[in-house]
Amino acid sequence: MPIIVAMDGPSGAGKSSTSKAIAKRAGWNYLDTGALYRGATWFAMQKNISDANQLVTALANEKLTFNPDPEKPILKCGKKDISEEIRSEEVTAKVSTYAAMPEVRAFLVELQRKVISNATKGIVVEGRDIGTVVAPQAHLKVFLTADLDARAKRREAELNTDKDLAESLAVRDEKDSTRKVSPLEMAIDAVNVDSTEINLEETVELIWELLKERELLGLPIVAILGRPNVGKSTLINRFLGRREAIVEDVPGVTRDRVRYECEWNARDFILMDTGGWESRPHGISVGVSAGAEIAIEEADVILFVVDAQVGALDEDDILVQELRKAKKPTILVANKVDGDQDESDAHSLWNIGLGEPHFVSALHGRGSGDLLDRIVGNLPEVGAAQAQDGYRRIALIGRPNVGKSSLFNALAGESRSIVDDAAGTTRDPIDELIEFGGSIWRFVDTAGLKKRANQASGTDYYATLRTQTALERCECAVIVLDASVPISEQDLRIITMVEEAGKAMVIVMNKWDLVDEDRRTQLDREIERHLDQVAWAQIVNVAAKTGWHRDRLAPALRTAIDSWERRVPTSKLNSFLGALIGATPPPVRGGKQPKIYYATQAGIAPPKFVIFSSGWIEASYRRFIERRLREEFKFPGTPVQVAIRVKERDKEQ
Repeated sequence: MPIIVAMDGPSGAGKSSTSKAIAKRAGWNYLDTGALYRGATWFAMQKNISDANQLVTALANEKLTFNPDPEKPILKCGKKDISEEIRSEEVTAKVSTYAAMPEVRAFLVELQRKVISNATKGIVVEGRDIGTVVAPQAHLKVFLTADLDARAKRREAELNTDKDLAESLAVRDEKDSTRKVSPLEMAIDAVNVDSTEINLEETVELIWELLKERELLGLPIVAILGRPNVGKSTLINRFLGRREAIVEDVPGVTRDRVRYECEWNARDFILMDTGGWESRPHGISVGVSAGAEIAIEEADVILFVVDAQVGALDEDDILVQELRKAKKPTILVANKVDGDQDESDAHSLWNIGLGEPHFVSALHGRGSGDLLDRIVGNLPEVGAAQAQDGYRRIALIGRPNVGKSSLFNALAGESRSIVDDAAGTTRDPIDELIEFGGSIWRFVDTAGLKKRANQASGTDYYATLRTQTALERCECAVIVLDASVPISEQDLRIITMVEEAGKAMVIVMNKWDLVDEDRRTQLDREIERHLDQVAWAQIVNVAAKTGWHRDRLAPALRTAIDSWERRVPTSKLNSFLGALIGATPPPVRGGKQPKIYYATQAGIAPPKFVIFSSGWIEASYRRFIERRLREEFKFPGTPVQVAIRVKERDKEQ
């Protein structure tokens, strides 16, 4: 299934421009479902058809087709291009009427799903019911909106008219929101993006951040090709910094295409090791060579490795011809260049016709760093290798025996994780997709954290490391506490660990069925005393063994993740900051009161704010700003990071 981004929202919110920009940037397909409804409306007006069943029959014969290229999206009715005609005022006035017909919607929804299923890498689909009806399985659902005045101005600019369109948009909103079939509404697991005070570029960047955070943008693939025994696997191990690929001094050791994740200069990509390519393969070499040819098709960048000690052979020339046909960035690598003399001899590889050879010694590391720099410089922003499936990643974390596995099973509705009264039953993270609260989540049940990783030993040490890895990869951590016993130091240490990791957080008080009135009173005091540092975290009381109140966890998770990914418009942020400074200026430091110029949100997941000032701001005032930010913009369930940046010119003065 391709990566699907569902873009819903009212008319004039900027769905089309945003969707096309995202699709172009990612190299994906684009589908304007509104164009299909306009096409059906145009066809009905041309044929003077008012009956829904008659219209569906006629459309089935004429065939509406949509070209999903974001550079040039075209709608055809039969062989006629109607892309411009469907934008007329006459069609706009009638489209809501035909779109409300159940038979027409059912017909067009099936057509939309066909376009989606035929997409290659991914597709951005925009409309009114994408996340709720057309593609409820979408990997990212965005509800893009803006206030009525902003939408009216955008639509007026788009149509180049002086006419006030606010009233017509309001009527359209009413019709879309109140129709009986597939009304306009935000999907329960959609991200709400308000574009009232942000421009197109900012909107696109915000959604791009969401795609990156959910690992929906494919990693680039770097395929390493060459004849047998030229040192491809040795080069892989050099890049990785560890011995992963099997290396022997005989040709043909690597047979399959093997993928390794690699990182260099903050860029992640996939290294694909291939078997040695032969022009006239026989026996098992037939499959090996075929695999290398498939790697050429899958790759975003190709490394063609030649043994510099042997030089180019006739077989290399044949492979070069295949690489030229692929028309992909190709780097010629001359391996086994151990010194200046070898490098001088290897200059003859210019004759291959792939440009300047890059001289390396995979065995000794000579030139490998420069080669990685060159590889990274050729990587596309989005590659062919899909990293994740797009489901929200939730880690269950806590001390041993607090009921993580019981909660895991309660959410799943079946026994998927072994439960025992003995502490430390779970050792390896258990990763499962669970349908819960109207959405599909990727839950990870982790081993209980007994002590710090540097103090643990043996099995506990590795279990702790795997739990920390699960925490790094998750979006929201569910910290499970045993409500029947006092909050421990280890509980607080785990909470601090999650906060420092910058993850969304929900605290679950488990074993509530064992809590009596006295313990509830005591627990309230403990929460007030010990959890004041994370007062922003939502607390959900559950009894995992009985399933009591488990349904309350899903809304808490959605709220926390929504806060974690929230962006505050710069204008609103600075308006708030100006009022705050006016009422409560920063404290004087060293006889001078620092000036605060402006603030910007530097990132999301978690929200990161940078405040520019003329001098350093006291930590107490930064905490004050953070607290007021929470009060103003509501960030339940997520840490908020506030940094101070002193302007260089003020430093010099």
